[in-house]
Order: sequence, then structure tokens, then C-alpha cells
Amino acid sequence: MLSISFSPFPVLETEHLVLRRPTMADVDEIYKYRSDPGLMQFIPHRLAHKRDDVVEAIERIDRMINTNEGINWTITRKGEDIPLGMVGYVRMYKDHHRAEIGYMLHTPYHGKGIIQEAFQAAVDYGFEVMKLHSIEAIVNSLNTPSKKLLERAGFSNDAFFKDYLHHDGKYMDVNVYSLLTKQD
Repeated sequence: MLSISFSPFPVLETEHLVLRRPTMADVDEIYKYRSDPGLMQFIPHRLAHKRDDVVEAIERIDRMINTNEGINWTITRKGEDIPLGMVGYVRMYKDHHRAEIGYMLHTPYHGKGIIQEAFQAAVDYGFEVMKLHSIEAIVNSLNTPSKKLLERAGFSNDAFFKDYLHHDGKYMDVNVYSLLTKQD
């Protein structure tokens, strides 16, 4: 079984980004994308209807981090401490050395390479620091940009499940992508 600790919290830096722990100071900015129906249609989490919904989400993330059951980073540009989105490991299967990665980016920042850079930093952390053997992503089958992101990152489309998730009153088909650690 993997032994993982997120204390102290690992801040990740890339060429253009800083990935840091979400805080309550981020609520208003996170609310902007968590309340966007266009973005959230592909993410099986409840659409934020009020600031308290985001407060609850950050509290859930804090509990997950504090118990070493998962981790989420807020994505910011270097020099600008404004949350643009999130990336992290939303489920971990420590016995199997595997974790599920999730990500979202506020719509105005799509197509700028931000999520690709943040995603790659989280994948590298998963393999190099967490010592994962595999990382998986469960993606709404209609989310073509997300599938392209995964394919660019080297993930393979390993499975398709019809009516796999029930979200917002409907069932959604999903693709399961995965990437194995590089073997020496």
C-alpha cells in the first residue's frame, strides 16, 4: 500500500503557473467557474448556486488533503494569485498504487495551454512523488476537449461505459483513460 502525506502541502511551480492549496480567500473566483453551467455540464459535481456551495467544496478538499485521501491544487499564473481552475487526485486506490485525476479550468482560459501545463505538473507529481503506478481519468464521452488533453498527455482510452454516472438528473456515458508509470 502507498504511504502518502500531503503535509506540508506541496506547492507546484511550472514555467508559467503556480499550483497551490485552495483557500477560503478563493471562494469568489472559484464560484465564477463552479457556477458556469457550460463548464460544469461535463463535471459530475453539483453546480454552485451560492458562495456557500464553494465553501463546502473547499472544506471537502481540506478534509481530503488533511487525511491524505486526495489532493487538489488551485491553478494560478505566476505573479497573479487568481484561481483559474483546479487539478488534483480526486480518488486514490492506495492498495493498487492508482489514483483518479480530475481537472477544470474557467472557460475564459481555455485554449491557452494552461490546463495542459497544470495537468502535466500534477501527473509528474503523481508518478515521481506519490509513486503511483497508474493514473486514470473518467471523462464524459461528449467532452472532446478533455479527451484531447488526455491523449496529448499520453493517456490511452481504455474503456467506454454507457450510462456510467448519474448527474443532474441524467445518465452519462464515460470513457476511462489511463497512463502507466514509465518503467526503467
